[in-house]
Amino acid sequence: MNREDFPMLNQDIIYFDNGATTLKPKCVIDKTVEYYSLYGASAHRGDYDIAYKVDQEYENTRALVKEFIHAKHLEEIVFTSGSTEGLNLVANGFFKHLLEPNDEVLITKAEHASNVLPWFQLAKTNNIHIGYIPLDDHYYVTLENVKKAITPHTKVISLAYITNVIGDIRPMKEIIAYAHEHNIFVVVDAAQSIGHLKTDVQDLDVDFLSFSAHKMCGPTGVGVLYGKKELLEEVEPLLLGGGMNESFDNEQEVFYKPLPTRLEAGTPNIAGVIAFGEAILYLQKIGMDTIASYEKKLRQYLVDKLLLIPHIDIINIESDSGIVSFNVNDIFSQDVAYYLNKYNICVRAGSHCAKILKNAVGVKNTIRVSLYFYNTIEEIDSLVELLMDKDKILKEML
Repeated sequence: MNREDFPMLNQDIIYFDNGATTLKPKCVIDKTVEYYSLYGASAHRGDYDIAYKVDQEYENTRALVKEFIHAKHLEEIVFTSGSTEGLNLVANGFFKHLLEPNDEVLITKAEHASNVLPWFQLAKTNNIHIGYIPLDDHYYVTLENVKKAITPHTKVISLAYITNVIGDIRPMKEIIAYAHEHNIFVVVDAAQSIGHLKTDVQDLDVDFLSFSAHKMCGPTGVGVLYGKKELLEEVEPLLLGGGMNESFDNEQEVFYKPLPTRLEAGTPNIAGVIAFGEAILYLQKIGMDTIASYEKKLRQYLVDKLLLIPHIDIINIESDSGIVSFNVNDIFSQDVAYYLNKYNICVRAGSHCAKILKNAVGVKNTIRVSLYFYNTIEEIDSLVELLMDKDKILKEML
């Protein structure tokens, strides 16, 4: 689907590492070049025509993001460098000043490092407790297990909408509703879901949600932190400097600008933000429901083929996302990745930044195929054919 839009696919490669980053369509590349070629001034700084053009393009992307995730206010869209910065800003700019000793944050052992390490740090600085929602037999999060994990000390639940190894789609709307009944905040890491599922933050009623542009056909180095306006008003800036202040005369007289500007200090990735707007328009033209439906068909085809190979062990057979994690019996995952690379097939191997997941599934490293709408049945057939002969893999590894 739409393969002709991606210059990278003109090469002889099969790209199955979309969970790490997606390829960029030509319209996004062209928009980046347009900024640097025609109006490459700074944002929110100049009083001349091309600076005004930059401001228009930059803020147009904010409006597109608002529409894309159905936020209520423009001020609820804060540009960051990516999901990681957004989650750190929530943890250290908001919850660090709210959580008290013995308060509890619930996560799972399937979370990405970006949704684990900021909470681990708060456990040290604020003496809070990190609790874990149990995973079911498929390594999924269920509402029932969330209910069991909640204690009187639980103040925050922080979960990926889709995890980057297991690939399960969490029942976030139900989890958020139950959490709010118990006065618990919910933070969502949407890095793996934003480019694959329609997202409506008002319908979810989520408190904070963070994602990256590069996982949805946009540039690297750009992300968004969404937060309910009344909560973002309470977030302390982690970066102080140009652009985010109204005035300062001395240490006692410092005044910050209103949202979202006060959380966007310094010169941002202007070209990236502007090109991100083009990525949103591109995905909207295809349709998020169309993308989700096509990925589901691709995934089922891949899983059905892998199940026919006796030496393949699939970790997440039942998942509904485009992520399939597996191993070739008795062969190290990265050796398999190197073998596939000889045939120009790009997969991910290792722990995938989910380093405590091994405690739940008993497997430290896996091979991950993460699909997107520009992947094809024919590409999957090429992958499966190379995995069928275990002796061939062993021989070519030597």
